[in-house]
Amino acid sequence: MYALAAAIAFVGALALGVPLGTLAWLALVAACPLMMFFMMRGMRDSGGHAGQDSTDKDQLGRHDHPTGPGHT
Repeated sequence: MYALAAAIAFVGALALGVPLGTLAWLALVAACPLMMFFMMRGMRDSGGHAGQDSTDKDQLGRHDHPTGPGHT
C-alpha cells in the first residue's frame, strides 16, 4: 500500500514538472528514515502478536461462561 502511494506521488510530481534529478535526491534523502520506519514497525508487529494472542484467549475464556445478573 505504501509502494502504491509512493508511485502515485512520484508520477504526480513528474506530471507537475518536478525534475527527475530532484526526485532522485529526495528518494535518497528519504531512504534512511523510511527504512527505520518499516524496521521499527516490523519489530512492533512481531512483538505485539505474542501478547495479543494470550490476551485474546483470556478474554474468550471469560466470555464462554457468562455470569452476572440475568444469566443462569
